[in-house]
Amino acid sequence: MIVAFGGKTVIVTGAAHGFGRAISIAFAQRGASVWGCDVIEDELRETMRLGVAAGGACTARVVDVRDRRAVDAFVADASAATGHVDILVNNAGGVLNQVGRPLEDVTPDEWQSIFDVNVSGAFYCAQAVSPGMKAAHSGRIINISSGAGLGISLTGIQAYASAKAAQIGLTRQLAHELGPWGITVNNIAPGFVRSNAATERQWASYGAAGQRALVDGIALKRLGTSEDIAHGVLFFASEQANWITGQVLAIDGGK
Repeated sequence: MIVAFGGKTVIVTGAAHGFGRAISIAFAQRGASVWGCDVIEDELRETMRLGVAAGGACTARVVDVRDRRAVDAFVADASAATGHVDILVNNAGGVLNQVGRPLEDVTPDEWQSIFDVNVSGAFYCAQAVSPGMKAAHSGRIINISSGAGLGISLTGIQAYASAKAAQIGLTRQLAHELGPWGITVNNIAPGFVRSNAATERQWASYGAAGQRALVDGIALKRLGTSEDIAHGVLFFASEQANWITGQVLAIDGGK
């Protein structure tokens, strides 16, 4: 299957590293105009440099997806520059450097901050792109959730598991709302991947025995890569996925 995105404009949030970087580069390699955003400016600009080196047109902007006005301005700029936004990948999220703690020790701000970046950010971005996609009667929205949204979080962070489950619910709801305009909304739930500094710390915390146990629990007996997640995004964004919406694809090596 040959997947190409020439003439398409793609917004990727959380593009500074990990999944977001791999997704941005994958689209750039296939001819898309990529607009990447993140709050980590230096790594974001490196992602865009790599995207240009891969043959794509790439624009980087520092945007906090928790800020609705900033999101609206970013999407408006992408739309004005290219004429349309065809694909949105809501990848921004994570645990915000939190660690698992007992329920009674979690503060309201810690709980809310994880929801803000993982759920509200995806909602704001979908809000911002939907008018243009409706006008075009076409569009793709792909949300990056987590295996934690389908089960429990390996981090033990209650808000993270809850937020990723909420994002899956948002995916299904928006699929039905936006379907009449030919817009598909799907979700990818990655398994554990060593994709950034946070996951490297998490991996190290397991120790040798814990690492072996994690890999032994995977059907394919190996960890995946950020590129494995990017390939799932490419499929959902492609013409081959025209009649697929409201779905959650677990890319986790088999559980």
